[in-house]
Amino acid sequence: MVEAHDHICWGGGHRHDKAHSLELRGICAGYGAGQDALSDISFRAQCGQRVALIGPNGAGKSTLLNVLAGLLTPRSGQVLWNGKPLHDTPHEIAFMPQRSEVNWAFPITVRQLVEMGRYPALGNWKAMRQHDRDIVDKSLKTLNLMHLQHRQIGALSGGQQQRAFLARALAQEAHILLLDEPFTGLDMPGVESLGQLLYSLSDEGRLVIASHHDLATVPSLFDRAVLLNTQLIAVGNAGDVLTEEQICRTFGRNYRFRP
Repeated sequence: MVEAHDHICWGGGHRHDKAHSLELRGICAGYGAGQDALSDISFRAQCGQRVALIGPNGAGKSTLLNVLAGLLTPRSGQVLWNGKPLHDTPHEIAFMPQRSEVNWAFPITVRQLVEMGRYPALGNWKAMRQHDRDIVDKSLKTLNLMHLQHRQIGALSGGQQQRAFLARALAQEAHILLLDEPFTGLDMPGVESLGQLLYSLSDEGRLVIASHHDLATVPSLFDRAVLLNTQLIAVGNAGDVLTEEQICRTFGRNYRFRP
């Protein structure tokens, strides 16, 4: 768990200000010449929040994360960070993909993975300076991974793998953490541990946005929720938007959910 004195941002003018705002204006996005996976998505979030993206399979959750991460250019609309195009400052964003999309057999150690978080800040020669090594060390210590730093990532448990990718995000000194189904495959202790970590990171001032499928755990893990199914259904406090009416609008009338 990240304590107040473990703030990761050193130097370089970095500061996590809870007034920092992310705004989506009329985002439409899709793949190829097919139908839009997202249509006219608009909402605002700010640093210090943990935002859950909620919707059925195919609702556009991963598409939205790809747009925010700069991996997919929207067909129309804007993504603004403090009033300016978000991707003018790509170092502000860290993306953690689904575990199923990672090649865990790739021969890379935990430390090498975390060092990748420093690449956007390095010069043309990509040479690690002492400052960069210090940030990597502190990221590993904060996520309790120092004793695993030389272990191959495929040899870690599911929870340890998630922590390794979060350590990479911390090393990047990003304000916005984008997580695609981070709790999938974790047992209950792993869910609780990762939930506490995300709470600490948002409390420190980062904006956490994660796709999530377990409606029952949304209020305990997130303070905001975005319900979508191609279009925006609702956005607001997690405990307020998960009403029977909104859930039915998102998942269909045959869906049964009791919080």
